[in-house]
Amino acid sequence: MKRLLSGVSAGVIALAFGGVAFAQELPGKFEGVTIDAKLIGGQQYEALYARIAEWEKATGAKVNVVSKKNHFELDKEIKSDIATGSLSWCVGSNHSSFAPQYPDIYADLSALLPKAEIDAFVPANIAASTLGGKLVMLPRAQFDVSALYYQKSLYADEAKKAAYKEKTGAELTPPDTWEEVARQAEFFAAPPDFYGTQFAGKEEAINGRFYEMLVAEGGEYLDADGKPAFNSEAGVRALDWFVNLYKAKAVPAGTTNYLWDDLGQGFASGTVAINLDWPGWAGFFNDPKSSKVAGNVGVKVQPKGSSGKRTGWSGHHGFSVTESCASKEAAASLVWWLTNEDSQKLEAAAGPLPTRTAVWEWDIAQASGDAYKTEVLKAFQEAAQNAFPVPQTASWIEISNAVYPELQAAILGDKTSKEALDAAAEKATAILEDAGEL
Repeated sequence: MKRLLSGVSAGVIALAFGGVAFAQELPGKFEGVTIDAKLIGGQQYEALYARIAEWEKATGAKVNVVSKKNHFELDKEIKSDIATGSLSWCVGSNHSSFAPQYPDIYADLSALLPKAEIDAFVPANIAASTLGGKLVMLPRAQFDVSALYYQKSLYADEAKKAAYKEKTGAELTPPDTWEEVARQAEFFAAPPDFYGTQFAGKEEAINGRFYEMLVAEGGEYLDADGKPAFNSEAGVRALDWFVNLYKAKAVPAGTTNYLWDDLGQGFASGTVAINLDWPGWAGFFNDPKSSKVAGNVGVKVQPKGSSGKRTGWSGHHGFSVTESCASKEAAASLVWWLTNEDSQKLEAAAGPLPTRTAVWEWDIAQASGDAYKTEVLKAFQEAAQNAFPVPQTASWIEISNAVYPELQAAILGDKTSKEALDAAAEKATAILEDAGEL
């Protein structure tokens, strides 16, 4: 496979626009062009964004970052732009869970980039980035499925092992089931200074976690007819897992307000024993400059539910070009730059799973001799075998926005799990009916 170069020496590649083929150098020359961009924010993305300056130098174009927010806030902003007719920006962060809501606003990248570059990605990621026959985003080195991070020293502590054996009758080993996670989380918890585990408690984050726990409990979110089916016995078991941990004070009191950055900082602070999290945090957790648990991090495949199935809610990040962009070729060049081999190697070195085939091979080779990196890759490769996407409905995010307050109500003790799920199912049904999906 051809190695991509990071500068204008990448070579001359034939591109076809409107049926007319012409020579276009990647990253190309776009003197005087300014690309407005709306990007996902967060410390784990900054190293990649530092490469934008290199693209500007190589192409003569400029990038104006109009907005940099978490994906939940970015999603709200994009919807506002659509409603007000303000889609004047060119490049936006996207995600496989969010993209189905607004496929019409994005250009087909397969018409803007060489086929050889698109073929260099893992085919499954390209398929998941294609909606209605249009390649609406180019995948980053951010294929997301969660694995279990844990503090290794807790499992090597002889006093803790003896106390756990006496209390539960079981050996203290890194958990392989969600029942064991709950039991160990309660055992390790010593609030307000130390907690057994944590979870994101709002937005799509808690709905997604509930969804994958539901699947692991043998349930389904939408049935074969597309109707909400999560207010089932399996759904109650899944939600009770969160409710019971909160009631036992095994998780931080503020967890219902947490999103991904809060969880990452929480585990890195050394105050959480067990943490289900994404691959992008792997490097951060083991870096002594950012983490108090550096050198003490174990990683293993995500646990199983009572059905024997492991959790595996997954998706991937990417970048898109808007149909309204006046400089689509320049925007596509920037998207390519942020997802090319050099960019994916930069991201993969910190833990994220690459979406380019050649970078997978490179990543595995780089891990040789690095025990932690090898453990991370092994855990996430196994985790990826259990991956499954969100329910295939364009209303997923709207449903999440309606469901998560009900999940919170149960966690906080304002409703029983069954009451909360029945109310959530009623709201989700109304959304699907209004959208014409039921």
